[in-house]
Amino acid sequence: MAWVFLISAGLLETVWAFYMKKSDGFTLLWPTVITAVAMLGSVVLLSLSMKTLPLSSAYVVWTGIGSVGAFLLGVTVLGEEAALMRFFAATLIVGGIALMKLSSSD
Repeated sequence: MAWVFLISAGLLETVWAFYMKKSDGFTLLWPTVITAVAMLGSVVLLSLSMKTLPLSSAYVVWTGIGSVGAFLLGVTVLGEEAALMRFFAATLIVGGIALMKLSSSD
């Protein structure tokens, strides 16, 4: 169950990063509200996952999912640069996440 919490926390991190961008510096109400709720949910789920997962695995996976998710949303939804090197970097992050999961005994 800890991994479900952790993956969900990472997905919520992607959500809050996207809506923080859409909030225009916290000047738009609903994107700001979504940002705050997603942030809170992300941290709560991360903390629940850390009841059984080691910090070294949980934090890396959480930030990795958020980073890659934000990158993919930026490229696909916001029209940010889709350079080959940026995709390679995201692929390395995904590989690191997979290795963390495979190396964890939980």
